[in-house]
Amino acid sequence: MLNENHALIFDFPELKQDIVYLTHKNETFREKSKQYHVLDYDIRQLEMDGSPTGDEHMTQLKLQRANLKDVLYKQLKQHHDEVIAAS
Repeated sequence: MLNENHALIFDFPELKQDIVYLTHKNETFREKSKQYHVLDYDIRQLEMDGSPTGDEHMTQLKLQRANLKDVLYKQLKQHHDEVIAAS
């Protein structure tokens, strides 16, 4: 869908506490998360403006976003599993 917000909190609501924790406590996660959200915002802006960029460029941007999301999800899942195991 065009202009869909892919914020981590929307895509992984079950990991909300982990997102908040890692954003505050893990610099690597925080920086990657910022990159992800800026990229997501940029993509949504391009979509709202009628995609004033080539298809190849848009595809590259979306691929970057997907790759960042994968990295962030792995960190979130690892943290979540560690918290559960420690309980």
